[in-house]
Amino acid sequence: MRHRLVPLAILISAGCQLSPRGDAVSVVARPSGEPNRHYPGNRPPLQASPLIKLPTGAVRPEGWLRRQLQLQNEGFHGHLTEISRFLRKEDNAWLSARGEGDHGWEEVPYWLKGFADCAYLLDDPAHVQEAKVWIEGALGSQRPDGYFGPAHAKSTVSSTQGAYDLWPNMVMLACLQSYHELHGDRRVLDLMRRYFQWELAVPDAQFLPPYWQHQRGGDNLWSVYWLYNRTGERWLLDLADKIHRNTADWTGGVPDWHNVNMAQAFGGPAFHWMQSSDARELAAADRNWRTFRQRYGQVPGGMFGGDENCRAGFTDPRQAIETCGMVEMMASCEHLLLVTGDAAWGDRCEDVAFNSLPAALTADFKALRYLTAPNQPRSDRTSKAPGVENGGPMFAMDPHQHRCCQHNFGHGWPYLVEHLWMATPGQGLAAALYGPCRVRARVGDGVDAEIVETTRYPFRDRIEFAVRVPRAVSFPLFLRVPAWCQAPSLEVGGSKLPVAVAAGGWLLLERRWPVGETTVVLTLPMHVGVRRWPENQGSVSVDRGPLTYSLRIGEHYVADGGTERWPAWSIEPTTAWNYGLWQPDPATIEVVERPWPADEMPFTLAGSPVELRARGKRIARWQLDPTGLVGKLAPSPVRADVEVEPLTLVPMGAARLRICSFPVVEDGANARPWPLPPDAWSWQIEASHCYRYDTLEALRDGEVPGDTSEPRFPRFTWWDHRGTAETVQYTFPEPRRASAVDVWWFDDQPRGGCAVPADWRVAYLDGDTWKPVAANGPYGTGKDGAQTVEFAPVTTGGLRLEVQLQDGKSAGLWEWRVR
Repeated sequence: MRHRLVPLAILISAGCQLSPRGDAVSVVARPSGEPNRHYPGNRPPLQASPLIKLPTGAVRPEGWLRRQLQLQNEGFHGHLTEISRFLRKEDNAWLSARGEGDHGWEEVPYWLKGFADCAYLLDDPAHVQEAKVWIEGALGSQRPDGYFGPAHAKSTVSSTQGAYDLWPNMVMLACLQSYHELHGDRRVLDLMRRYFQWELAVPDAQFLPPYWQHQRGGDNLWSVYWLYNRTGERWLLDLADKIHRNTADWTGGVPDWHNVNMAQAFGGPAFHWMQSSDARELAAADRNWRTFRQRYGQVPGGMFGGDENCRAGFTDPRQAIETCGMVEMMASCEHLLLVTGDAAWGDRCEDVAFNSLPAALTADFKALRYLTAPNQPRSDRTSKAPGVENGGPMFAMDPHQHRCCQHNFGHGWPYLVEHLWMATPGQGLAAALYGPCRVRARVGDGVDAEIVETTRYPFRDRIEFAVRVPRAVSFPLFLRVPAWCQAPSLEVGGSKLPVAVAAGGWLLLERRWPVGETTVVLTLPMHVGVRRWPENQGSVSVDRGPLTYSLRIGEHYVADGGTERWPAWSIEPTTAWNYGLWQPDPATIEVVERPWPADEMPFTLAGSPVELRARGKRIARWQLDPTGLVGKLAPSPVRADVEVEPLTLVPMGAARLRICSFPVVEDGANARPWPLPPDAWSWQIEASHCYRYDTLEALRDGEVPGDTSEPRFPRFTWWDHRGTAETVQYTFPEPRRASAVDVWWFDDQPRGGCAVPADWRVAYLDGDTWKPVAANGPYGTGKDGAQTVEFAPVTTGGLRLEVQLQDGKSAGLWEWRVR
C-alpha cells in the first residue's frame, strides 16, 4: 500500500519559503490556526476543526467531473422513480405524515441523498422539485414525541432486533443536512433537535440494537455533531456519548466483516475522539483501515475483497466489493479528512473514486453491477458463487437489480464534489481533493472569493487555480500534496515559488491577494511505479500518480434482460486477458498521452486520455473457472515458454473488464510453471432440480464448511422437493477411472427443511445406461464430515448420485469429490 498516515502534529518543513514578493510557502501536516469565523466548525469542547465542510452548493463541478454528474442525472439513478418499486409514491411510508405504508426502510433515503445533491449541484429544476417532494415528506412526518419517518412500532427488517430501527433515519438525516446547507430551512434544525431529544430519552437497553443501526451508529453521531456545531446545545454531547457507547465497538477492533459496514463504520471512533480526546479512538480509524487492507486488500483500487463479507482465505484479486462499499468508503475518508486534516485520507478517497467506482457502472450510467473486482475479465449474469460469496447475477450490469447499490451509489460523485474544497482555520480555503470545479466562499475579513480550478487531474499533473477577489484580502490557501508525489511545484502569478520536497501533507500559501484574478499553478509530477503485493502471491500492479492501470481487454456488450429503455448487459472479453507482466520495471514502461475525449468522459477504453505500454507473456493455463470467475493467481514469478508481447494498459477506472493485479513472468531459477486448472472444472454438472438460490458449482468448489449448517456457505440443494427421488451427476469430457466418492451432506435440522437422505447410491455411465457401482461398504448418511464410498474401479464417462429424500424433507450437498 502506498498511502501513509502523516502524524497530525508534525511540521514537515523547517519553516516558510519566501518568494521575492514576500509570498510565504511552507509544508505542514494539517491546517491549523484560529477558528474559522465564517463557517460552523467544531464548537468547544470538541477538538478544533482542521477542515470544515463548505455548504452544499458552494462547490460546483466543471469539465469531466460535471460530466459524471450529468450522466448520473440522465442515467437510471436520475430516473429511478420509474424503475424502483421502493420509490413509488402511492402508499409510501416516507411520504406519510403517520409513517404508515410500504417501503419504509433504507431505499428512499439511500437514493435521495445522491439524487438530491446531484440535482442541487447541476441546478436541475425538475429534479430539485422531485427531491423536495421527499424532503417535505420527511419534514412532515415528525410525530408529537419527536420521532420522524416510517412508523417505529415494529422493526422494518427481520435483521433488526427491538422496537426501533433507526438506521433508515440516519440516512435521511444526511439528506436533510444537505437541504439545510443549501436553503437554510430552520425546520431541519427543529426536526433534528426534537428527534435527538427522543433518542436521548430511549433507554440504553433499547437503543441501537443489532444489526445495521448497531454497526452504523457513527452516522447518527456525525449528525449530532453537525447540529451541535450550529446550535451549541450541550445536551447533544450527552446524546453523542450515548450513541458511541451503544454502537458496535470499532475502537477495540473490527466487530463485523460485512463489507459495507466496514467501509461505513470504521471511522466512527475518530468522530467521538473530537469529544473524548481519547487517543485510542483517533488511532482506531487508521488501524481499522489498515487491517482491512492488510488482511483482505492486498490489491489496487483502494478497497478490499468483501463479496458480501470478508472470508478467511478469500483474498485473491478476483474477490470483489459492493458498489455500496466503494461510495461509503469515499464518504468515510471525506469525513476523516475533515476530522483529522490528515492528507492521507484524501489520497485514500481518490484511490477509490478514480480507480474503483467508475468501472462499477456502464459508461453511460444506465446500469451498474453489484460487485466489481480488480481482476474481472468477464462480467455476466452467471452466479459466481462460491468463488464470491453472493450467489446470483452479481456481475451483471443491470439497472433493475442490486437493490442497495442500485439506490445508494448516487452519493459517490456529488459528495466528492462537495468535499473538493473546505474552509480552514484562519479564514482560509483548502483544495482537499482535486478535480475541475469552481468554489465560492467567504475568506479573510469577510470577502466573498471565487476560485476556478481548471485541470484534467487525475490524468494530467497540472492544476490551475484562478483566484478572484473583489478587493484585496489576506487568507491562507492550503493545497494537498498526495503521498505518491515526491516533488510538487508551485507558481503564483507566473513566478515559481521554492517548495520544500514533500510527499504527503499540505502546501500552505500565505499571501495578500490583490483585487482581481491571480493564477496559481500546482504541478504534481506523476511517475510510473510498480507496486508488489507479497501477501497476494507476489503479484504486481502498475501505478502512475493516483491512477492504477489495467490490461486493456476488448469489451463486447450483450443485452441480457432489462427493458428496451433500461436494458441490462453482460460484458464478454474479445481479446486475451491471461497475461503476466514480463520482468516489470518502471523504466521500461512507456507513458502515452492521448487526445482528451470530446465527450468529457475519460473513463472508457476509447476515451482514456493516457495509456501505458508494457511487455508481457500469455499464461495459457490461467483460465476462467466454470462459473466464469477468473482463476486464482499462482505464486510469482511464473515461467511461460512463449514470446514476449507488447501490452497496452489503461486506467483501471476505464476498464469494466480488467486485470489489475498481474502475475510476474520471469525465466529465473525461481520461476515455476502455472499449475494446471483443477480437472473438475471441465466436468459438466446436471441435477434433477436445483434451488434457485443455490448453485451446482458448490459441488466442486473445493470448499467445505466446518459447521454443516453454516447459512452463508455455498451449497447445492434439491429444495423444495421433499420425500422424492432425486439425482445429481458429473459427465466427464473423456472417460476416466474412478474408485471412490466423498460427499458432504447439507443438513439444517432441526429448524430447516433439509436433512441427510433416507438412502443413496452411486451409479456410473456404461454407454448410454446408468448402472450401480459395486460398493465395498455402506452408503453413509452422517451429518458431519465426508461420507466415503469405495467401489470396484470403473472407467466411465460419468458418475451419478441417486438419492432418496426422507419423507417430508429435502436434502443437499456441500461438496462431491471423485477419486
